[in-house]
Amino acid sequence: MKKTWIGIVVSTLVLALLAGCGGANEPKDPASPPAEQPATTTPEKTVDNETAGLADGAYYAEGEYSEKSGWKEVVSLTVEGGKITKVDWNGLYKDGGLDKKTFSKNGGYGMVANGGAQAEWDEQAAKMEAYLIAEQSADGLTLNDEGKTDAVSGVSIGVEGFTELVNKALAAGPTEVGPYKDGTYRAEAAAFDEKSGWKENVTVTVINGKIAAVSWNGEHKDGGTDKVTRSASGEYGLVAKGGAQAEWHEQARSAEQYLLEVQDPAKIVYRAEDGKTDAIAGVSIHVNSFVELAQEALAGAK
Repeated sequence: MKKTWIGIVVSTLVLALLAGCGGANEPKDPASPPAEQPATTTPEKTVDNETAGLADGAYYAEGEYSEKSGWKEVVSLTVEGGKITKVDWNGLYKDGGLDKKTFSKNGGYGMVANGGAQAEWDEQAAKMEAYLIAEQSADGLTLNDEGKTDAVSGVSIGVEGFTELVNKALAAGPTEVGPYKDGTYRAEAAAFDEKSGWKENVTVTVINGKIAAVSWNGEHKDGGTDKVTRSASGEYGLVAKGGAQAEWHEQARSAEQYLLEVQDPAKIVYRAEDGKTDAIAGVSIHVNSFVELAQEALAGAK
């Protein structure tokens, strides 16, 4: 009896062990919720020009003419490989003539001499351009109530227009580029005119591949003020002395504006016998020298 009892106990233990092992291989109930797994997190991506990538191309934006200064700011950007590689911050004057950078380089703006600034406008603009290329964004600039910043050493001019136009240009996306190479181009007559004593010059500024500013002027063999200044002061006297309907500088501005519209000096047709044109309303002065010098200047932009 004792052996029989021991046998029954052993058999019972063996069956229990086998049942336990078999349960480990049974299929799970599909209705049972899966065991919780440790949560995984994906690092949040930061968006910047290098990772998100700007579309390659040219970007452009312009503001409005200032009632106080008469200047309209413009910004042109070039993006290559998803990064900003070139920046041009400039300005155009409501009455035409030189662009702001060239005007500043020629001493016309006079921020150092007249305003006590540590650098001229074009030099400070260059620092802002370099900042944007280095940082790839203008969002890090903190501006005060005057639109100025302490973030860029050597810059005391207002930069609010710059930051707004940069963001405006980037938000608009790549734009169509004109046929010319960006830059400022100048040509002048080979010699002083024997009759008038003037030697004329034309300066053309190209932004985003298009003619953005044109200046037609002249210097006299005897020195003194330039032709535009002398005309504006009444000294040239085209109306009083010659009976013209407008002074020389006013007619020159009309010719400049016409070139801005047609974007090609070859489209300004003039008469071979007297160098005058019927294409521009209110212009009775000789325009042949203007056309020829503009073509010569733009030869370097092709």
